Amino acid sequence: MTLLRALAIAGFTALVLSGCGKSNSAGSGPGGPGGPGGAMPPPEVGVITAQATSVPLQQQLVGRLAPFRSADVRARVPGVLQRRVYEEGSDVAQGQVLFLIDPSQLQAALGQSEAAQAQAQATYANAKSAADRARQLLPQKYISQSDYDNAIAAERSAGASVQQAKSGVETARLNRGYATVRSPISGRAGKQQVTEGALVGQSDATLLTTVDQVDPLYVNFSMSVAQMEQTRRGAAGGTSEVTLLLPDGTPYEHAGALDFSGDVVDPATGAVALRARIPNPDKRLLPGTFVTVQATLGEAANAFLIPQVAVQRDEQGAYVMVVGADGKVARKDVTTSGQQGSNWVVSGGVVPGDKVIVSGLQRVQPGQPAKAVPAQATGPKPAPAPANPARG
Repeated sequence: MTLLRALAIAGFTALVLSGCGKSNSAGSGPGGPGGPGGAMPPPEVGVITAQATSVPLQQQLVGRLAPFRSADVRARVPGVLQRRVYEEGSDVAQGQVLFLIDPSQLQAALGQSEAAQAQAQATYANAKSAADRARQLLPQKYISQSDYDNAIAAERSAGASVQQAKSGVETARLNRGYATVRSPISGRAGKQQVTEGALVGQSDATLLTTVDQVDPLYVNFSMSVAQMEQTRRGAAGGTSEVTLLLPDGTPYEHAGALDFSGDVVDPATGAVALRARIPNPDKRLLPGTFVTVQATLGEAANAFLIPQVAVQRDEQGAYVMVVGADGKVARKDVTTSGQQGSNWVVSGGVVPGDKVIVSGLQRVQPGQPAKAVPAQATGPKPAPAPANPARG
């Protein structure tokens, strides 16, 4: 009985060892998970090929429209406002009559000045006759030198009085003309500030209305020092152009040009004031409107347009991941010089021909292999179309 039991145990042990050997042999074969055929393939990533180009440097900022010229129309002489001639909110021409002030007192003042001029001219005529006689009598010693000097002095004084009287007449005539208030510039006349019958121009020049020139317009905006420095660092010439986005998001069809850049930083905002001139031939734009300003300030040469999804940032700065010639992923630190649409303008850190990863970034690590395919070819493959059934 003992011998039979020993034989049974020995047979069972041999059977178990034989099974283990087969299992190990199967696991180490080419098809097993431990063999070459079971290695994970490198992840597939979408890439774009970096190409150097000249890129306009653009900044999107908030601006406000302002009149090209704005003139206050004021009463320059005292009087009672008689009538408003223009229509409020209408376009007026330079020199067009806007208001009428009662000229009665001004006409009376002109008459007094003309009378004073006539009196001064009569006094001058008498003084001149006396001086002419003195010039004839002095050589014959019929008058003294003192009498001669007095006659000449009286003539000169009377002549000066005539000039003064003429100036008074001219001033009075100008004041009477100011009773007809005209537009100093061409533009759009605003609301009347003083009603008819009011006494104006007594102690100061009373504001009657304002005329604004609205074609072209100014757009005033500001740029931070950091944005200004970034733009200057990347710019390599080119023209400055400004386009507008209206409050409803509609692009304005006329482009403008930058015509002023401040040299002083506003201590309250830390920004630099800028101004551009915008055509407004159809009077569509209105002063005081807030708009989005897309300013093109120069051009970056030999720059790269890299999609925003490809540019990552950490404590060291901005960087992109590229697939090298050896098929391995590498990190490249980059310098950005602005934004254009959905792309970053990269001015340093990338060279032409770099395969920049734009999709599949979560599946790669620096130094690990990756399979680079054009970005538009990444993603799930479409299912094949079913075959047409055979027709009997």
